[in-house]
Amino acid sequence: MSGANPLYRLQNVTRQYDGRVVLNVTHLEIFQGEILALVGPSGAGKSTLLRLLNFLEAASSGQITFAGRAVNGAPPPLPVRRTVTTVFQRSVLLNRTVFENVAYGLRLRGDRKVRAKVYEQLVQVRLEHMARAKAQSLSGGEIQRVALARALALRPRVLLLDEPTANLDPANVALIETIIAAVNRRHGVTVALVTHNTFQARRLAHRTALILEGRIVEVAPTETIFTAPADPRTGAFIRGEMVY
Repeated sequence: MSGANPLYRLQNVTRQYDGRVVLNVTHLEIFQGEILALVGPSGAGKSTLLRLLNFLEAASSGQITFAGRAVNGAPPPLPVRRTVTTVFQRSVLLNRTVFENVAYGLRLRGDRKVRAKVYEQLVQVRLEHMARAKAQSLSGGEIQRVALARALALRPRVLLLDEPTANLDPANVALIETIIAAVNRRHGVTVALVTHNTFQARRLAHRTALILEGRIVEVAPTETIFTAPADPRTGAFIRGEMVY
C-alpha cells in the first residue's frame, strides 16, 4: 500500500491537555481500503488518535489531511465528516427497540430506505430476530453488534473502532471480527482499530502500529510486526514483556 495515495496523512501532529502532550505523531499515513490496528498499553494515546481521526477533537499542532483536504483547526464540512463513523468500547443505545437504534442515524440524514438498510445490517450482525426487542434487554455482545450495525447502516467510508470487543465472550468476538473483515473486503471500508489484543490485530489488520507514551514506535505490515519487528520495543510488547 506504500504506493497508494493515503486517505489520512498526519505530519508532526500533537495533542495537548492542560499543557501536557499526550500524543506526538511525527508521521502516519492510513490508506484507503486497509485495516490498520493501533496497539499499545493503556494511556499510550491510541484513543486520542482515534478522536483526531474522527474530527471529534482538533490537533494542538501539526497537519492532518483527509482525502487530500487539510483539516487543521476547523473540522471538514459535514458531508465529509459523515463519511467517518466510530464504534466505542462501551456503546450507548437509545431507550428504544433494536430496529430504532439502527435506524436512528439514517432518519437524521433523511434516508428514504431506512427499513431495507436496517434489516440488511441486522441480518449481517445476526440480530434480525430481535428487531423489536428493547435495547435494555440486550447482552453486552448484542449491544456491540447493534452499535456496529448502526454504524455500518450509514455506509461509512471509514470505520473507527475503539476496543469494540473488549470483555466480550469468544463467540461475539469472532462474529464481530468476521463482520469487520467482510465489510472491509466487500466494500473497501477503511478501518482503524484500537485494540489491546495483539492476537486480534494479527487476525484482522493489514498493518499494525505500536504506540507507546504518545509516540508511534513502529508501523509495518502486521506479519512483519509479529515476526520481524524493526524496533526491540515492538518485539518486547508483542511477547508480552513489560516495556512501560
